[in-house]
Amino acid sequence: MSDNLVYKRVLLKLGGELFAQENGRVISFPAYEKIAQDIIKIKEQNNIELAIVVGGGNIFRGREASDIQVDENVADHMGMLATVINGLALQEALERLGLPTRMMTAIRMEAVAEPFIYRRAVRHIEKGRVLIFSGGIGSPFFTTDSAAALRACEVGCDVILKATNVDGVYDSDPKKNPQAKKYERLTYQEALEKHLEVMDNTAFALCQRKKMPIIVFNVSDLDKIPQIVRGEQIGTLVSE
Repeated sequence: MSDNLVYKRVLLKLGGELFAQENGRVISFPAYEKIAQDIIKIKEQNNIELAIVVGGGNIFRGREASDIQVDENVADHMGMLATVINGLALQEALERLGLPTRMMTAIRMEAVAEPFIYRRAVRHIEKGRVLIFSGGIGSPFFTTDSAAALRACEVGCDVILKATNVDGVYDSDPKKNPQAKKYERLTYQEALEKHLEVMDNTAFALCQRKKMPIIVFNVSDLDKIPQIVRGEQIGTLVSE
């Protein structure tokens, strides 16, 4: 297939709930396997460079401890470690299926994965390895949306693809309001003025500053990433 790509270097944001069992909790090895198979197909069909940021919400979210007396700093570190579990499981599934990968963590744990080093990360991507970022940004009080925005800007990605359980950005929750309106395209300013939850505010501000386009789409459409990177309208594009 030709390399007629609008986006060559891609950061894929996968929320932890995508790795969960049907109740949205704990871990589902078939889910890792399914996502790994989709990623391999994407790599086979496109000459793209791919980095992935994984969340940990299926195991633990730091904000879940807000109603009980657990220090927020500790709770957020627990959430960051949850992303490492998801990263390891996804890496294992990808490598078992024959795709070379590297995982980098924002919290140093060399027995498990490489620490994040900018030049090494870029080199892995240039060599065609799928690069998995885990551990958030290594500091509490930031979400994995912020990690996705930061890593995408650091390693020079062309776009952030945010896989969710809905097929784009809506003016209200489509699961609660069947009349919710889906946006095909939005500017950063429109998303802010309409108070649309594209990403958390910190992540969104960085994307706006660096003019990093964000495409929000349904995780069930992972197999459509080959069309997305060629500019086909799928999900919602937020850009300048």
